[in-house]
Amino acid sequence: MNELCPRFEKAMQLFSKRWVGLILFELLDGSKRFSEMEAELPISGRLLSDRLKLLEQEEIVKRHIYSEFPVRIEYQLTDKGRALEPVIKAIQDWSHDWVTENEIEIET
Repeated sequence: MNELCPRFEKAMQLFSKRWVGLILFELLDGSKRFSEMEAELPISGRLLSDRLKLLEQEEIVKRHIYSEFPVRIEYQLTDKGRALEPVIKAIQDWSHDWVTENEIEIET
């Protein structure tokens, strides 16, 4: 159990960072450009960039740079990130069953 607790705590710290869950949820559909995610999420570009860098460092998200003009950059989940799909889907199911409309408050 001692070995599990620090790992669990690390995972909870990562996933409890604001917007990480929604970014991962967005990327479950496949690779997306930064501008697409920025348009879909109620988050500033700076914070989105910070969170994507964090997820890259954790090897959950991979950035692809295409040498086109203008340069195209897309983000997608790695195998490590894709392994979170059942967890994210379970949270989605739980939220539909247990989170009421009165409890929803989106802040930017």
